[in-house]
Amino acid sequence: MEGVMAIGKSSYALSSSSSIRLSLPTTTVSATTNHRHLAAFQSPAHLFSNSSLSYRMINTTKKNKTAHIFLPHLIASMEVEESYIMIKPDGVQRGLVGEIITRFEKKGFKLKGLKLFQCPKDLAEEHYKDLSSKPFFPKLIGYITSGPVVCMAWEGVGVVASARKLIGATNPLQAEPGTIRGDLAIQTGRNVVHGSDSPENGKREIALWFKEGELANWEPVQTPWLIE
Repeated sequence: MEGVMAIGKSSYALSSSSSIRLSLPTTTVSATTNHRHLAAFQSPAHLFSNSSLSYRMINTTKKNKTAHIFLPHLIASMEVEESYIMIKPDGVQRGLVGEIITRFEKKGFKLKGLKLFQCPKDLAEEHYKDLSSKPFFPKLIGYITSGPVVCMAWEGVGVVASARKLIGATNPLQAEPGTIRGDLAIQTGRNVVHGSDSPENGKREIALWFKEGELANWEPVQTPWLIE
């Protein structure tokens, strides 16, 4: 007794003696066979075909890519900038002032202004005026004026973007380990520190929080070892 089973264009003849005869089609199987979606039966041949072409395509793709550093709201620059950094009331209350200042000092930025300050309501509203339409605005103002803050003006090459990277994402739960917020904070409403989000805002905020004569102009002796 003999039965015949067909799969695709191939046929298998089965006899009672358990012998199997495989009859293959004489035509060449196309490289674009419809059976490729069966992963277990895929041929690895396509992985090695046209390898030189694949290499050229990869190289071309790499050459066409331009390296950029993307950070929230800005791209890092090589210009000397100023950034306003503020340790918020929760950071002061938790005794994190020294820890935060140390991170900026170790990075190599120049501290131009530093003071402990009780923020009045009108100044807080001016500082956060871009958020005045948000429903959480009153709560934010109450938070910033709830206790003393530490105001800082930092200067350096690309300091705005670099400071944002040191600080971490607004939501501490999304901030990377090693950042200030990633290491020291838990909630957005208690995220310890503020940093200017652009060079323009850096200048505006420093002028807002510091009076004339409160900034020091000096040259750190380590500058030649930080900037070529």
